[in-house]
Amino acid sequence: MTLGLVGKKIGMSREFLDSGISVPVTVVKIEKGRIIDIYSKEKNGYTAIKLGFQKIKPSKMTKQMKGFFAKKNTEPKKILKEYRIVKTDNFKIGSEVGLELFKDVKFIDVRSKTIGKGFAGPMKRWNFSGLRASHGVSVSHRSHGSTGQRQDPGKVFKNKKMAGHMGSRFRTLLNLEVLKSDSENNLIYIKGSIPGSKNSTIFLRKSTKTINRKTLMEKEVLLQKNQQTTAKAPSKTSSQKGSKKEETKKLNEKKEVKKK
Repeated sequence: MTLGLVGKKIGMSREFLDSGISVPVTVVKIEKGRIIDIYSKEKNGYTAIKLGFQKIKPSKMTKQMKGFFAKKNTEPKKILKEYRIVKTDNFKIGSEVGLELFKDVKFIDVRSKTIGKGFAGPMKRWNFSGLRASHGVSVSHRSHGSTGQRQDPGKVFKNKKMAGHMGSRFRTLLNLEVLKSDSENNLIYIKGSIPGSKNSTIFLRKSTKTINRKTLMEKEVLLQKNQQTTAKAPSKTSSQKGSKKEETKKLNEKKEVKKK
């Protein structure tokens, strides 16, 4: 496992490629993380690094957390994340980690909380079709119908699709493509949409899976090369045709001279 980053979702925009294709992107502002603690195998039983993200006022902290940060001699952080890694020799307590972690990274995994929808019925929450909207159905057009069996088993099984709280859950999207990154402004542009509303907290990490597909930028480069090769090919054929026409003209002239 590698280190990850925490960011804030700014919103959605779009980027235009050289070929004119419009690509929808989500803009995420990355928060620089500070190394709070380093775990070693001798002391803790495993090797890991604890990172802290986002500033927090001391008045909003508990006494236990105040004592923790005072012991580490670091400024208080709102979010603490622990990442297990193999080697911890290159890291020091107090140093910062930023967008340079994702340098030359093509695909990442994103985890964030979805937008809360409150209490929702079965048609909105589970895409149920509802009951008949005709005679005989009395003010229960959008209900989910029966939920259980008879006296045996005499209960409703867990995880039954019914009305209830919708959204506001953590969801992870795998293998999202990084279109580009702005290290000066700590911005990263991710292709497609990400769960959550604006200003929601986003957790980023390098993709855990091995991906063989090409990125949009790589496809764009291949497309430009193909266009260049196709543009050169007709010019060669036209020059060959022109040279053949000149040869035929010369042969005809020679024949006419011989006849005379």
